[in-house]
Amino acid sequence: MSKFPVDAPKGKFVKALESLGFRIVREGNHIAMVRVNADGTRTPLTMPNHRNIKGSTLRALISQAGIPRADFPGAYEKA
Repeated sequence: MSKFPVDAPKGKFVKALESLGFRIVREGNHIAMVRVNADGTRTPLTMPNHRNIKGSTLRALISQAGIPRADFPGAYEKA
């Protein structure tokens, strides 16, 4: 099992989210992403547009996105 990232580069984090079904909707001071779920609902996600994303922020974003914490490190390693 892969270890959960501590300080992740923004680009790699965004690619991992895109592999999990999210897409970028808007980018400015924050990055707005959205995922359309199988039942037609949408899951929005807003993250700071910083060079690196702190581990605590990563965990909060993963939780808000409804991604199981055990599933994320695999997607992050493939990104």
